[in-house]
Amino acid sequence: MLRVLFISAVLIMNPLIAYPDPKEDALEVLNQWTRAFAEADVDGIIHLYSSDALFLGTGSKLVVTQTKEIREYFERALLNDQPRTATINNYSVLELSDTVVVFSGLDTITGVRSGNRTISNGRVTIVVAMRDGEWKIVQFHRSQLPE
Repeated sequence: MLRVLFISAVLIMNPLIAYPDPKEDALEVLNQWTRAFAEADVDGIIHLYSSDALFLGTGSKLVVTQTKEIREYFERALLNDQPRTATINNYSVLELSDTVVVFSGLDTITGVRSGNRTISNGRVTIVVAMRDGEWKIVQFHRSQLPE
């Protein structure tokens, strides 16, 4: 009888149990990315990418497939033109599955070059997927927004 009461209580409380939300979990990766970008934290950014990530940054001339090359890209990009910011202005989220989420949106990147403020408006698509129990960026593309 006690067992039946326990199982009944668990079933009644089931709606109260919080289940993970893939969109929210993946969105946290995007938030971590923008913070690391603004702080010029290359290690923090690299940690967010999976080892098999595909990367096409604004200044990329080829699709990057190696973590080392992604690191080199951000070392060039983040360790210059400081202070920097990255703001996602508008985006949409598509949950492809419980383990894959796609973000597409518009962003603004600012920096300071030779004492002058720079502004770059762009389009960004990021695919975040569960890898070994962690949400990681598996695909990143950013391009300049046409004027």
